[in-house]
Amino acid sequence: MANQMISIVTPCYNEEGNVERCASEIASVMAAELPGYRYEHIFCDNSSTDRTLEILRSLASADRRIKVIANSRNVGPFRNIANGLRHVSGDLVIPMVPADLQDPPAAIPKLVGAMRDDVDVVYGVRSNRRENPVLRFARAAYYGLIRRTGGQAPPRNAGEFLLARRSVIDSIVSVGGSYPYVRGLVAQTDPRYAVVPYEWGQRVSGRSKNSLPDLVDQALNGLVSTARAPIRAALLIGVLAAILGVGIGLWNLVYFFTTDSTNAGAGIPTLIVAAFLFGGTQLFFLGLAGEYVISIHTELRPAPPMFERERINFEPTGRASDVSAGADRLNRAKHPTVALRGASRSQVRATRRLRR
Repeated sequence: MANQMISIVTPCYNEEGNVERCASEIASVMAAELPGYRYEHIFCDNSSTDRTLEILRSLASADRRIKVIANSRNVGPFRNIANGLRHVSGDLVIPMVPADLQDPPAAIPKLVGAMRDDVDVVYGVRSNRRENPVLRFARAAYYGLIRRTGGQAPPRNAGEFLLARRSVIDSIVSVGGSYPYVRGLVAQTDPRYAVVPYEWGQRVSGRSKNSLPDLVDQALNGLVSTARAPIRAALLIGVLAAILGVGIGLWNLVYFFTTDSTNAGAGIPTLIVAAFLFGGTQLFFLGLAGEYVISIHTELRPAPPMFERERINFEPTGRASDVSAGADRLNRAKHPTVALRGASRSQVRATRRLRR
């Protein structure tokens, strides 16, 4: 596998205190531990408002292996990573090495060492996730829910810090979508995988840009995009709740006709409990169905797409020449005489007669 290229993607937003250190550590690890591999390091700047982009320009001018994509607006971490994956050129790809280096570059040689011929993806698994116990429990419950509801989930404590073959990355990029759930898409390819544990580091500079609302939004996106069972469970529970309601109604009807009780107030608590029970159930599953509707609406009518303001150290793609050639062909189709420039007058007249 020597002499292969490894593409490393680093999404960043307001990481002026971390990007230089991130680039330096990856360069040191690749030179010392993986000298037989070529690499490219793609920084995807999510429209930072600090000096992050300025620092990245300086790094790219000093090292051609560092490439920069500057987004026109902040599109969130998942969209940012997915856009970076569309521009990789390596044989092996690491979808995310965070700028804060909590997933450390020192683990990259371990990922590469575990990539055998019978392996498509090597997941990095955090062996010591230092976070709030409540959040740790919520993560475990969330991924357990995805697995139990029929969705494909990565191994426990695995994220986008992984090493994948280019064929896997090309497969998930081809899916498109306005809100790609990268780790879920990798898991949905059902790859042959290996697992490498590593120590999760602590952020040295700045604060995480992932707030609690962002994490909830990402979790809901991952759930509705990987598992169909929740909506089916909603239908089943709705049917069971309806049957239970009919049963309670029949029981009350029988009770009314078979007893001498005329106390109308005796049924009021039952009505109140039933109203809260069934009303709450309906609202809960209406909200769940709404998540699926929102997901569909986002795919059908996505927000205006982010565009790249700038690229640094990327090879020319020939897109401008392709557009020019396409415009020239269209112009010739609309105005056939354009193609006859340079021909003699007799040739032009003969050609026009043939076209008539």
